[in-house]
Amino acid sequence: MELLQQAFEWVVHIDRHLDALVSEYGPLMYLLLFAVIFAETGLVVTPFLPGDSLLFAVGAIAARPGASLNVWVLLAVLMLAGGLGNTVNYWAGRLLGPRVARTGTLPLVNPRNLERTHAFFEKHGAKAVLLARFVPIVRTLAPFVAGAGMMGHARYQVYNWVGTVAWVGVCVLGGYFFGNFRAVRENFALVALGIVVVSLLPMAIEVVRHRAASRRNQPSACPGCEYNLRGVTAPNCPECGRPIG
Repeated sequence: MELLQQAFEWVVHIDRHLDALVSEYGPLMYLLLFAVIFAETGLVVTPFLPGDSLLFAVGAIAARPGASLNVWVLLAVLMLAGGLGNTVNYWAGRLLGPRVARTGTLPLVNPRNLERTHAFFEKHGAKAVLLARFVPIVRTLAPFVAGAGMMGHARYQVYNWVGTVAWVGVCVLGGYFFGNFRAVRENFALVALGIVVVSLLPMAIEVVRHRAASRRNQPSACPGCEYNLRGVTAPNCPECGRPIG
């Protein structure tokens, strides 16, 4: 619990923490930022690292007069980190996913699910890879799943880099142009939380839509015993004997 509280405090006051780090490390911050974004996108076990809010905050810092961070260098470094991170994550999924499926180490990673994943990414690969970039946690898991589902490498790389450029560009330049407005600067904690909430909305909407669709597709039931009649071809309910239909 204490660790979660510290992580939450770091996210909502990320501008203050970054100010201190930039003052202490100067240009070495490029290396630190590269490492954080690479880990957040490249290691399936670190989806908790800051992403959108971090990019927005460093963009805002780069816009300040006399800042030791250059926005163009930031864009290049962070785009490289995100693209390479996703590539490593993809190959980890491609190499380890089938092996995990065969051994049954993780129940959800099995040959049947990998076949479904492969079909999903072949059909919706572009949208899935691009949109995943803007959703926390999902952007860390999607490359691994794409690799495990054997999405074509060349196709994946095209959308990986397009998505990376769009994600880093939108977040960093958004901070660069808007992060130092007085209202934003004085309420940065709320802005950081707002960024997280907005980025989680697509996932929340998809969950709600999926649950609604599941309820609509619920099989009919016998009015007497509520027996599941899907697939039952007998003239009478096997449970209560009432005529079906």
